[in-house]
Amino acid sequence: MTERVVLAYSGGLDTSVGIGWIAEATGAEVIAVAVDVGQGGEDLNVIRQRALDCGAVEAYVADARDEFAEEYCMPALQANGLYLDRYPLVSALSRPVIVKHLVRAARQFGATTVAHGCTGKGNDQVRFEVGITSIAPDLTCLAPVRDLALTRDKAIEFAERHKLPIATTKHNPFSIDQNVWGRAVETGFLEDIWNGPTKDVYTYTDDPTFPPVADEVVITFEQGVPVALDGVPVTPLQAIQEMNRRAGAQGVGRIDIVEDRLVGIKSREVYEAPGAIALIAAHQELENVTVEREQARFKRQVEQRWTELVYDGQWFSPLKRSLDTFIADTQRYVSGDVRLVLHGGRATVTGRRSDSSLYDFNLATYDTGDTFDQAAAKGFIEIYGLSSKLAAARDVKFGNGVDLGSQGGISA
Repeated sequence: MTERVVLAYSGGLDTSVGIGWIAEATGAEVIAVAVDVGQGGEDLNVIRQRALDCGAVEAYVADARDEFAEEYCMPALQANGLYLDRYPLVSALSRPVIVKHLVRAARQFGATTVAHGCTGKGNDQVRFEVGITSIAPDLTCLAPVRDLALTRDKAIEFAERHKLPIATTKHNPFSIDQNVWGRAVETGFLEDIWNGPTKDVYTYTDDPTFPPVADEVVITFEQGVPVALDGVPVTPLQAIQEMNRRAGAQGVGRIDIVEDRLVGIKSREVYEAPGAIALIAAHQELENVTVEREQARFKRQVEQRWTELVYDGQWFSPLKRSLDTFIADTQRYVSGDVRLVLHGGRATVTGRRSDSSLYDFNLATYDTGDTFDQAAAKGFIEIYGLSSKLAAARDVKFGNGVDLGSQGGISA
């Protein structure tokens, strides 16, 4: 029986050439797998037919937009997933859902190898291959660009020689990856980290320098998931799409960052994630209202580790799974409304309300009706500071007290 290889297929030059390139190099039949995670562009049926025209023996296509929004973007929102406190894991989140469909196709068509179009320098090769072997350890991974020396020049020559139905002359100066959660742009002149992004870099966001009139939106959450915008019920996918449109019109979510890649190099990336950034801002503030202090403090540590695991391609790892359980538990009371004003590149929270709020007006107010017992504060402070007070007394006893010095003082 002829070996079969499942190839993650985008419909572009490299993966179209990859079909025949893999077949010639390995003698295997190739099954193309295209997964729609909201990247836009061509219709899935067009992509499917192109894969067959380029030599694939089968073509598997999946509209995974709702699956991606519900099972990947929403957990990231609940985790406030921001790598280096800024990047909302745009590409990292889409890889595991693509991986799941690649493995599903491999099982369906009897393939033993899964191939992807990543280079040997990026994070995605790790995300694909670790993801695949984490849920299907029996499968083998192949990267034609990395393992079979499929350079762009060779890809163009191969496509022209075999008369493949794919454009070979147009070459975008950027490497772009996009989905419903955001858009990632790299390479080209952006590799010089002193060069500022030009306006042609951006698609999801308008220039925040000249914004339209401010846009106010009320986002309703249930257990950390947006369920309505301005009182109109929405699915997770609809919430992201609508916030992409509204926040994008105000230039919200532009990110220019030099980030630490898993493979050890620093890389300059430009991202657009208007919906993600606006939703995370709202979610974080609702958590401020509804999550208990010690739980919230610990969750911030968990969020960072969760985000690093997802960025590093460990979506299916045991630790990530355990952290998912903790994060899900913290969302029990994260329900209510957050009012956001979108304007000039910023998503600003201006109001919040929740039936499960821990904010007590009567405890917080300084006016008449204050129910906080201020007399209790004196004893609390004495006990809270007791260990530091005892340590300070010991330092003074042994001549190690704080040197107050005389610099910066004011003398009469």
